[in-house]
Amino acid sequence: MSLGKTFTLNTGVKIPTLGFGTWQAEPGQVKDAVFEALKAGYRHIDLAKVYGNQKEIAEAFKDAFNGGVPGLKREDVFITSKLWNSQHRPEHVSAALDDCLAELGLEYLDLYLVHFPVAFDEPSNPNEQLFPMQESSSHPDGDVKMFDGVSIVDTWKAMTQLPKSKARAVGVSNHTKEHLQALIDGTGVTPAANQVERHPRLLQSELIEFCKEKNIHITAYSAFGNNMLGVPLLVQHNTIKEIASRLGASPAQVILAWSQVGGHSVIPKSVTASRIQENFKEIELSKEDFDAVENIGKVEPRRFNIPYIANKPRWPVNIFGTPEEQEAPHKVIL
Repeated sequence: MSLGKTFTLNTGVKIPTLGFGTWQAEPGQVKDAVFEALKAGYRHIDLAKVYGNQKEIAEAFKDAFNGGVPGLKREDVFITSKLWNSQHRPEHVSAALDDCLAELGLEYLDLYLVHFPVAFDEPSNPNEQLFPMQESSSHPDGDVKMFDGVSIVDTWKAMTQLPKSKARAVGVSNHTKEHLQALIDGTGVTPAANQVERHPRLLQSELIEFCKEKNIHITAYSAFGNNMLGVPLLVQHNTIKEIASRLGASPAQVILAWSQVGGHSVIPKSVTASRIQENFKEIELSKEDFDAVENIGKVEPRRFNIPYIANKPRWPVNIFGTPEEQEAPHKVIL
């Protein structure tokens, strides 16, 4: 069964460049959405422990692989999930993977990522207590309790030692160039992928160039922007709409085409069947149209997912080095 357009990871495995995301997919909707995506032809599904919906997604996989999508088998689908911040201690990493596989009813993942380069304080059950809170906080929604006693290199070393029978490739998410270099220097093992926020307002050009040099695959999340800061989505941008109108395409299709140029993958999310199907209909952009989309980020740059200002509860940590994070009391431990 065809995977569609693919990119080859540094492990030699092919990853479909158009995937299906499940972040912020609500319980009661996500099972049908994932099943619809598989039926529409998506062969790359992106998941995470913290999304809280993997048990429901397991039902979609079971239905799809047991005849619901004719001919579809587990080995036909590239499935990614992620290690959460409460699971960063090296002694917890293997058990966290087992917990993830149990939730999904799977024997293996195609790609397992470190979700963020930060560790939360150790709860009694790191697979269940995902947001340990500080006892006192000046923030109205409270602050997550951070843990500075484990480095991202410690966690990455444990990831590289996971059995390939359970995690066929390992990588990271939300890691900057400096974080990635620390992992490589500290272990000699280069991540297979780095999943990052990327859209026409956040080009990530320097990070992309670094990852290209190191043969680290880029997967883009929040391809249309997101609602974390109350800013309009990119599908509403006049430049995107003008190109879409001229090409007889949807604004989403224009952004998804732009996102995949260069061999990057992208994981749009929807719970609406018609949009799931529409997003899977790929189009090609001319150089002129690609450059017009790219220019949005040069003129109107904006990162949306900054846990110190956008998350509830707040994460008191500087991850990306943005101006908004400068007052955060914690930093990434290299």
